[in-house]
Amino acid sequence: EYSEKLPTKHNRLNKSQQLSTVWVPDEDAVWVSAQLLRDYNPEERLLCLQLGNGLELHYTVASLSDLPPLGNPDILEGENDLTALSFLHEPAVLHNLRVRFLDFNSIYTYCGIVLVAINPYDQLPLYGEEVIDAYSGQDMADMEPHIFSVAEEAYRTMTREEKNQSIIISGESGSGKTVSAKFTMRYFAVVGGAAQQTSVEERVLASNPIMEAIGNAKTIRNDNSSRFGKYIEIGFGRKGDIIGANMRTYLLEKSRVVFQRLRVATVIIQSWVRRWLAQTCFHRTLWAIMTIQRYIRGALARRYGHSSNQLC
Repeated sequence: EYSEKLPTKHNRLNKSQQLSTVWVPDEDAVWVSAQLLRDYNPEERLLCLQLGNGLELHYTVASLSDLPPLGNPDILEGENDLTALSFLHEPAVLHNLRVRFLDFNSIYTYCGIVLVAINPYDQLPLYGEEVIDAYSGQDMADMEPHIFSVAEEAYRTMTREEKNQSIIISGESGSGKTVSAKFTMRYFAVVGGAAQQTSVEERVLASNPIMEAIGNAKTIRNDNSSRFGKYIEIGFGRKGDIIGANMRTYLLEKSRVVFQRLRVATVIIQSWVRRWLAQTCFHRTLWAIMTIQRYIRGALARRYGHSSNQLC
């Protein structure tokens, strides 16, 4: 229902706001902006809107909860902190992120102390040592949103107050969590001034292929998605330099080994184990081949686009 998607009534249109900008649901764009052509009269229960393409839209409003959410003033468009918006609801957040990404070429936006990142699926010149130097020693409020700003806040609090800090990187499949963790570690290595500048970073990242072979799988949005969680513990010396690291992994989707939903696949290593077993030609592997076949036949067919028998 449309009303279930809307925020609290304080963010919605009231009965006397002609020419106000509002948001209405759209099948393709999710939300599109529209302008109120005349004051809304609760007695008439009729809302007259004009979309950006000039099309007029008229529909009956059953209750105040069905009124569309208000748009923010143009002056707030592209704000680098979502909490600065007059109205903070789903269409306002999506629009602001879209404007910053498409018009400002910015993949980062603050939401208070939280950093929202959009995966550009491209290599951007945002992570060189000159950028690290620019963010080193600076407050978050004084700089444009960046993963280095979050890393600097944690690093500075740790060194000044001598308290452990945590950075949580979360998101759906393909959102760029692994890359964000990589750049965070790179920042710590550079600002720490260690002689072996990227030693810890490289060692932690070097373990990724092993873990990804065991714990990666195809998802709807990512053909090679990490299906496990990682807890990376980095140790710092008195001078703020990195002296060691420890990584723990948590397999979050054990069920994927024996069952997969439509359009996703089992963990990738299973397909290669099956291929190896099939090529050994030893009779004792026959049972293992048949057992694995029962588990992964359907998933491999979906993953590679043909019968799993063709893989061997």
